[in-house]
Amino acid sequence: MNLFLENKVAIITGSTQGIGEAIAVAFAAEGAHTVITGRNQERASLKAQEITEKFGVESLGIGVDLAQAQNCKKIVEATLAKFGSIDILVNNAGGNDTVDLDAGPEAFIASLNSNLVHYYSMVHFAKQALIKSKGNIVNIGSKVANLGQGKTSGYAAAKGAIQGLTREWAVDLLDYEIRVNEVIPAEAWTESYKNWINTFPDPEAKLKTVTDKIPLGKRMTTSEELANMVVFVASQRASHITGQHLYVDGGYTHLDRSI
Repeated sequence: MNLFLENKVAIITGSTQGIGEAIAVAFAAEGAHTVITGRNQERASLKAQEITEKFGVESLGIGVDLAQAQNCKKIVEATLAKFGSIDILVNNAGGNDTVDLDAGPEAFIASLNSNLVHYYSMVHFAKQALIKSKGNIVNIGSKVANLGQGKTSGYAAAKGAIQGLTREWAVDLLDYEIRVNEVIPAEAWTESYKNWINTFPDPEAKLKTVTDKIPLGKRMTTSEELANMVVFVASQRASHITGQHLYVDGGYTHLDRSI
């Protein structure tokens, strides 16, 4: 299926590794230009170079700390300087930092800065470019917003807010025909997840306790499966989909995990 993404320009935050990297690769495979962001400039540039060489489409790497709003503006400005337009914004950067009730207000606010505020900042600064292109936004959420997890107040608050903002922005941007959707993973296999599993005395046994609770196939969701949904919903093949929370989780969030 042709997704009509050739020469579109997609910014993917937090895309030097994990789910974000898989999303960038999926866009490039469809012929889109990608903007790779991460905290480390060398790593971001290397990933952009790898994608350019592999898929033959230009990619740009930008190393910044998204917790600083001006760095979000920098990403937008650099993208427009390089490519002249922005068609797709994927807000992905963040991570479960286990900021719990004992961490205190300052740590909680810092967690929101790391996991939520840059979603707003990126949309704020990219808005005019997205209006011009009639582009769209895809937010990456988490099942933690629906189920809770324990000992992660900051991350849970951020992901809950992202669900609300997805609907809010879908309404706010209707007049411009800008679509806004959210893709939500549950248990997804990434390098970070692997590193966490390996902290347990018996990693294989711990992993099995997780996969046994995933209804479809008793296995983790792959980064590629999440990326495929993001790329589809960002394409014109999904031209009448907006304001949706799209779960790619093997049924983990909504099906009875005792089955």
